[in-house]
Amino acid sequence: MITRRHILGAALAVSAVAISRAQAQDKPTEIRIGTQKGGFFPAVRQRHSVEDAFKPLGIEIRWIDFQFGPPLLEAINVGSVDFGYVGDAPPIFAQAGGARIRYVAAVKSDGNTQAIIVPQDSPIRTLADLRGKRIAFAKGSSAHNLLVAALEKAGLGWSDISPAPLAPADATAAFVKGSVDAWSIWDPYLALAELKDHVRVIAFDKDVHKPNSFYIAGSDFVEKYPVLVARLNAVFASEGLWADTHHDEVAKAQAEATGVDIDAIRRFVDRSSYRVVPVDDEVIKSQQAVADRFARLGLIPKPVNVSDIVWKWTPGS
Repeated sequence: MITRRHILGAALAVSAVAISRAQAQDKPTEIRIGTQKGGFFPAVRQRHSVEDAFKPLGIEIRWIDFQFGPPLLEAINVGSVDFGYVGDAPPIFAQAGGARIRYVAAVKSDGNTQAIIVPQDSPIRTLADLRGKRIAFAKGSSAHNLLVAALEKAGLGWSDISPAPLAPADATAAFVKGSVDAWSIWDPYLALAELKDHVRVIAFDKDVHKPNSFYIAGSDFVEKYPVLVARLNAVFASEGLWADTHHDEVAKAQAEATGVDIDAIRRFVDRSSYRVVPVDDEVIKSQQAVADRFARLGLIPKPVNVSDIVWKWTPGS
């Protein structure tokens, strides 16, 4: 059985030769990692696993928080962040816009942490009932993709709804005030709405498509420091295995870091997957479907070929 110790040991040993080579090369004094509100990153930061993995190389780790994926990827594109974690749609928009990014690893989701929700007393019961309704979502986010995929499944077009592109904080206020009819959103905002705002879920991610999340790095960073990227992937893969069996610690760390209600965080953590894997053919196929969906609707300026920006990671190499 592959364990956290096996994964981390194999990669952090990357062989003394690889580490020596990395030390001998020009290397950054720090690696800047972009994260979002949610996930297991607060626990990883508390555990200092990433810092400990890079200390022998003389490299510091700096964490930078973002509200959602598109701003994080723009930061990677302009070189102010080196490595980050986002959902499925942001890399599509970034690639279509010419951003210099690479997919370096993936997290295959069970599809339970993102949904389209409505107020409990809403007349909306099915995806087809979204016709003509005003729906909030974060533009360019994974929630944007969920909404597009859900409409497609219901036989509706983008023009059949009234889109309301809003960042999560603004969408929260709009939803509570009744300024929008429905909201496509991810955890922990979803879990908070379920517990505090008496909402109904019209569809989870898993009901309409197969979602993935990704670790993304800047193209220049990948090309210049492939050994360091492999090391980052290995540490997060190891921490993912730990997180899958330590939900309580993950939830407590996230609640402390974000101030979000612990019950909402526990709900989020218990339905999350943290296992980091290479971007394989299955993931590429699924992600290409996302890209093609946006291209068909004219929501991105040009079609993209996802495999063009995939960096192949071989764990243990």
